[in-house]
Amino acid sequence: MFEKYFSQRIKNTPSSFIREILKVTQNPEIISFAGGLPNPVSFPQDELKISMNRIADKFGSKIYQYSTTLGLDSLREYIAERYKKIWNMDISIENIIITTGSQQALDLIGKVFVDENDNVMVEKPSYLGLLQAFCMYRANFVQTKLNDDGLDIDDLKNTLKTYKPKLAYLIPNFQNPTGLTYTPENRKKVFEAIKDEDMILVQDDPYGELRFEEGARIPYIGLNETEKNLYLGSFSKIVTPGMRLGYIIGNKEIIKMLETAKQASDLHSNIFGQYLISDYLHNNDLDRHIEKIKKLYKAQANAMVSAMEEYFPKTVKFTHPKGGMFTWVTLEEGKDVLQLFDKAIAQKVAFVPGHPFYVKPDKVNTLRLNYTNADTDTIKIGIKRLANALEEI
Repeated sequence: MFEKYFSQRIKNTPSSFIREILKVTQNPEIISFAGGLPNPVSFPQDELKISMNRIADKFGSKIYQYSTTLGLDSLREYIAERYKKIWNMDISIENIIITTGSQQALDLIGKVFVDENDNVMVEKPSYLGLLQAFCMYRANFVQTKLNDDGLDIDDLKNTLKTYKPKLAYLIPNFQNPTGLTYTPENRKKVFEAIKDEDMILVQDDPYGELRFEEGARIPYIGLNETEKNLYLGSFSKIVTPGMRLGYIIGNKEIIKMLETAKQASDLHSNIFGQYLISDYLHNNDLDRHIEKIKKLYKAQANAMVSAMEEYFPKTVKFTHPKGGMFTWVTLEEGKDVLQLFDKAIAQKVAFVPGHPFYVKPDKVNTLRLNYTNADTDTIKIGIKRLANALEEI
């Protein structure tokens, strides 16, 4: 009835595959590895309750009032100082805008940079939230193959030469959906390939703090070597997702344009949440809290990998995550993951089929599993159910 009224933008944009799957998993009997949900056990609820009372007493009506588009100064100062400490980045609060989660960050970048049919380079596979967001702006996606160590350099060079992308979107740390991390060597090769290209490089890093292995963090691609880098971060995975607070770090001129786009979108992100998260960060040891999350997730990741090694057929391959929230499973060539999905639901276990992570999916034999929102015993039971489903296809 209303088809003729809908814009081409919305008709061109698919609904969120995961959101549709999550409707299926409302059945309490189904063990779900589908959502990318942080474990509620990791939320610092007691500390946040203290912060709630403190900001109410300290700031009064300010926490309920309209605020500035760029975001709360104290929160942006915290971010700037943390990135200076970790990466020696030469930034100030003028290089930072607070967003309503990373998803709005992607939407704002799409608004500011993407015209219809602009070439946008993404990984193969890539984050489905980015694909959905940029579909609204009718981007032309070009996918570059992802190997175990990061981007396939030959494929990258061919993509750059053939398509001259205006923007590239990468997730170098514990990539969603594969869980893979670019090696230091691969990052250097990627930068060498792109450094002279006339394009914006967006590096999304919601999982970078969740590294299980000991040792130094791996620097971003071209860190501090280009003005055209944008860095995306989030508090959803290390504090709480419900506040929907993320941020973009970039050149001041770009931040100004993002500010204009955000003014037209929502005026500003939840100011109560900004005061709350800022107070929590300034009065607690974030690194100690992150260590607790890492310990929890490492145990869950190990439980999933061990269960897959025990129960899955040897023909099924999967990544061994060293951080983040996901593992990526590849079935034998010719197997249809949608057929497996139906069998899995019948076994009362759910996952995300690989289709929404590809630009032009055909017959897909991959799937994503999340291990962070189930305890180790439940993970083992769920993987055994999935193994039973695998035997039926």
